Amino acid sequence: MSVIYNFSAGPAVLPKEVLQQAADEMLDWHGSGMSVMEMSHRGPEFMSILAQAQADLRELLQIPDNYKTLFLQGGGLGENAIIPMNLVGRKAQPATIDFIHTGSWSGKSIKEAKKYGTVNVAASSESTGFDGVPDPSTWNLSADPAYVHLCTNETIDGVEYHFVPEIADRTNGAPLVADMSSHILSRQIDVSRYGVIFGGAQKNIGPAGLTLVIVREDLLGHALPICPSAFDWKNVSDNDSMYNTPPTYSIYIAGLVFQWLKRQGGVAAMERANIAKAQLLYDYLDSTDFYVTKVAPQFRSRMNVPFYLRDESQNAAFLSAAKERGLLQLKGHKSVGGMRASIYNAMPIEGVQALVEFMRDFANAS
Repeated sequence: MSVIYNFSAGPAVLPKEVLQQAADEMLDWHGSGMSVMEMSHRGPEFMSILAQAQADLRELLQIPDNYKTLFLQGGGLGENAIIPMNLVGRKAQPATIDFIHTGSWSGKSIKEAKKYGTVNVAASSESTGFDGVPDPSTWNLSADPAYVHLCTNETIDGVEYHFVPEIADRTNGAPLVADMSSHILSRQIDVSRYGVIFGGAQKNIGPAGLTLVIVREDLLGHALPICPSAFDWKNVSDNDSMYNTPPTYSIYIAGLVFQWLKRQGGVAAMERANIAKAQLLYDYLDSTDFYVTKVAPQFRSRMNVPFYLRDESQNAAFLSAAKERGLLQLKGHKSVGGMRASIYNAMPIEGVQALVEFMRDFANAS
């Protein structure tokens, strides 16, 4: 069987070691006689899985003691409603929420937040085709918003923040809320510079169905009355992510991924590998006019690389030929078209090398 490389944006490629371990433990986890999928979530077996996953996540991201890590059901889109329901209550109603609009996912967040507060789009790169992040000095921020929302890696548009904006003095210390769904654990971050970090697991962490929330303790306890009790962060925190039945198998796989990351050398080692993979692909894209990438170089995502064939009549032929070479899921999101290569932590550099070789061959043959 030829080697297959899966460039899906999510649910996405998982480390083969993790999949093999999960397969080996499928019918009998550590001699318990049970699969993780059939364990009681309150039994000692699963409680040990949860505790280890929480500890490993805290270690990998060096999460400060005054932050809580929450494991919830759902994904990024669901959390776009859960966040305002937990945070707008910090301010007198109707509270204002500031957004920086840098692509499709921040756009989805804006639409959802309008149901729960007054939205101020403080800056947007829509007029330039979402090719980057507006200069923070130009952001029209509110004087006292409930929070400022960023999508620090736009999965669809391929825009990544490579900086943390310094805006506390302009917003009365409003917390930064960052959607890191598609690049969490791919690079080192200073958690203390954010009030909330959240992400769906199905990019760099595990299967769909699990959402991670890292929240500073002082931001708990402000949920609106309409917030479902299972998504009130204080309830979830007070019950150590066990207020209701958590997504047990997704947490188990996430825990295996955390352990795999530690064996690779942790987040710092993964960041070095991700820089090398992204540089390899962008260097090729910059060397040819057969393909086009629209994001400004200083804002290019290391995880999601959208690109276009200059002659888009060849799109179908490109995808067909790529599949024959074992390169899967390269079609871009339906809202923007073109192609997209998602090169998450579990994508080896050999996969990117194979993609570049194919792209060069296809261009030369066209």
